Amino acid sequence: MTQSVLGSITLGYRPFWNKLRELAGVQLFIEAAQGGAIDAVHLVAALEELSTMDTPQLLLSMHNRRLLSDMLAHAPAGDYWIEVRNEWLSEPDIAERAQLAHARGVTLVWRGALEDWPNATLQHCFALRLLHLSPQSAVAALQAASAMPGATSPVLGGQLYEGIVSRALAQHCLDQRDALALVGWPEEDVLHAHRHLPVPPDHPLILRVAKAVDADQSMEKIEAIVREEPVLAYRFLSFTNSASMGLRTGIESVRHGLMMLGYSALGRWLADQLPHAATDPDLRPVKTQMVLRARLTEHLLDAGSEDGLRREVYLCGLFAELDSLLHEPLGVALNRLPLSDRIYAATVKRTGPYAPALQVSRALEGDDTKTLRTVCRSHGMAVEEVNRQLLRTLVAARR
Repeated sequence: MTQSVLGSITLGYRPFWNKLRELAGVQLFIEAAQGGAIDAVHLVAALEELSTMDTPQLLLSMHNRRLLSDMLAHAPAGDYWIEVRNEWLSEPDIAERAQLAHARGVTLVWRGALEDWPNATLQHCFALRLLHLSPQSAVAALQAASAMPGATSPVLGGQLYEGIVSRALAQHCLDQRDALALVGWPEEDVLHAHRHLPVPPDHPLILRVAKAVDADQSMEKIEAIVREEPVLAYRFLSFTNSASMGLRTGIESVRHGLMMLGYSALGRWLADQLPHAATDPDLRPVKTQMVLRARLTEHLLDAGSEDGLRREVYLCGLFAELDSLLHEPLGVALNRLPLSDRIYAATVKRTGPYAPALQVSRALEGDDTKTLRTVCRSHGMAVEEVNRQLLRTLVAARR
């Protein structure tokens, strides 16, 4: 039953980020095959089957008006949210079913322009708003952020915002106006602010690793934390493969490097990283997205029980866009490490056995389900299995 539902839809995702720049939830885009009908109860069951207490908040965004109508009519109340586009509310069946869904206890999120809030008869149906700012509203918000005389911000607290491409506007929404979260992140503008120097590893995460070392936690635990920071993982592999280490064989994985280095030397190396570590919280969503891509790539390319192969595939996903942080060609950066040729082939040449999983994981990042289906077909990957692995990845996204 669940399998047939996941095989009849195409999914995509977009994270949303809270004031702490932590993952607050995921917007899950859902498109029914050929715009057909889907059993809403079975779809919800498929989502809840894979969910746990650690699963991020899910905002279900239907691509098809018919699918939204079915969800509003039949979906039971649950921990998920359902998005209702403002332009579809003008259709009588959507408006009526939104009221029925609200009466059943379903959490509805209105999506539209800040200025288009619906009439009072429907407003009570929506627990939240997913808003985008018009150019005029964005300018007014930025003027308020800079404390221009007489400027009033149109940004409402406690709501979700999308389409924020300015770092200054993101900071205004989250830090000054207490927005609940931003759906998507102004990655390009954030990285532009760090364009003059390579982005260093995150200061709080280095402290987490150091604390784990001081507590004599297992190497598995320490490895898991290091792999949450792409620049730290890269720097660690660069260090363990440096001439100063004097090793005769190359270190291809974080785990191997940790075993060779040991607790004392690792603690000293971490202390050396702290003075120049990054303290800009706006970089964290950029790096967390890289971690999500790595986990998804690992799940899509099922490596079975082979730990070494799983670690290799994970690094492939983690380092796939490292050039945006190091400000140098990816091939140059990766050639400094004795990594598997399969990683270089997938990330730089877009060929080899890891390339399909990496390309699909990238295609899942957003709402372009048509492109995703094309990529899946070109690599012979079943959309149903891709959907399953995406949900599996999102289940563990906060761990």
